[in-house]
Amino acid sequence: MKRIPRPTRRQFLTASAAAIGFPTIVPSSIFGQDAPSKKITMAVFGWGMMGPSNTNSFLNETDCQIVAACDVDKNNLEAALNKINGHYKNTDCKGYHDYREVMARKDIDTVMLALPDNWHALTAVEAAKNGKDIYGEKPLARTISEQQAIVKAVQKYNRIWQTGSWQRSQDNFRIAAEIVRNGLIGKLQRVEVGLPSGHNDFAGTKDKLQVTPPPANLDYEFWIGPAQMEDYIEGRVHKNWRWNYNIGGGQLLDWIGHHCDIAHWGMDMDRSGPSEVKPIQVDFPPRTAPWNTATKYRSECTYPGGVVMTIAGGHPDIKMGTKWIGSDGWVWVDRSGFDCSKDELKQKIQKREGDKVVEAFKPAKLGEDVIKNPLYKSPGHHRNFLDSVKSRQPTITPVETAHRSATPGHLSLISLMLNRSIKWDAEKEVIVGDDDASKLLSRAYRGDWKLEV
Repeated sequence: MKRIPRPTRRQFLTASAAAIGFPTIVPSSIFGQDAPSKKITMAVFGWGMMGPSNTNSFLNETDCQIVAACDVDKNNLEAALNKINGHYKNTDCKGYHDYREVMARKDIDTVMLALPDNWHALTAVEAAKNGKDIYGEKPLARTISEQQAIVKAVQKYNRIWQTGSWQRSQDNFRIAAEIVRNGLIGKLQRVEVGLPSGHNDFAGTKDKLQVTPPPANLDYEFWIGPAQMEDYIEGRVHKNWRWNYNIGGGQLLDWIGHHCDIAHWGMDMDRSGPSEVKPIQVDFPPRTAPWNTATKYRSECTYPGGVVMTIAGGHPDIKMGTKWIGSDGWVWVDRSGFDCSKDELKQKIQKREGDKVVEAFKPAKLGEDVIKNPLYKSPGHHRNFLDSVKSRQPTITPVETAHRSATPGHLSLISLMLNRSIKWDAEKEVIVGDDDASKLLSRAYRGDWKLEV
């Protein structure tokens, strides 16, 4: 069906505000949707690891109403509905098996996507086509070509996007990036991105790696979706799917959207990327193993100006988190703390680690005379998304940023798999002079599944 051109929400809001002098923050119901109590309506997808926590955050926002939940596991769906309807003390939130039915509902403004990586692109593009604003998990997608499709769809349909790279909404990460961006450690020379190694048994199913029939509560055919069909193994579905390259990308891609995202923020690389990626070391389990993602890995990415980023998991010399090294010092930040080479940029604190109280640091309070170019300050990651849905202004982690943050991880994985360096044209977003590597930028979809923007 041919779409009839119409003004974007931003164009509509700008014109309306100019005409009547109102601010550009308005309730979603002004867009012709029948939102309950003029709240932003939301559907949630996936009730595994991030689904429940994201949903809890949105349930605590008074201007958001969750009206639908979708999961192909009946037990997960029941748990989602019990949680949501229990919060509202009614049965208004409806359950769905097929994501396309939910996307077609005209009374839903936004969606929260917390699905395995192989499902990111299909659901995000379908949401954008149906006029939904999107809160989506990292990495942006399982392949770079899928990420490009998501970016295209979000831009084409003028949607608001927030990525679950929530570290950007935390003060310590923002201030660390501001220190780098404001030249307080001199000219940037190197960056270290430390990620986890090994495999975490999130679902407690590490001993359930035998082939068995899928349980009646799970539509396994639908769960596999566009990925290649594999025998059902309990230990590689819920939560632990990330350790199987058919569905996820291992620790490298599971975390690249966090610490590389922060690295790019400090490097001012949210719209660019490396020119070359070099494999240094990798430990791969057998390809046929149920958990076959890399357990230890290291790569180097060369950026404009000769800055070299090391991405590593399982290498003690690369500390977990993000570290920028400049000509006049360094700064490091992680969820566990903050440190830098300059005393005037940090404040000594004490924190408890188990039974001990240890010395640590946090960023010092830096005034406008020091941080002359401040970065985007978020009121909270989920709150920021809802505010942007209303204002039509970009979130702190828009889709283009999510795409660029994950790209070094994808390129590193390709380089490690092929055991050779690859050249990357960050402007055209293509691998240069390597047809075999270029083929790994995308994957064939199974059966009738198609990704069409």
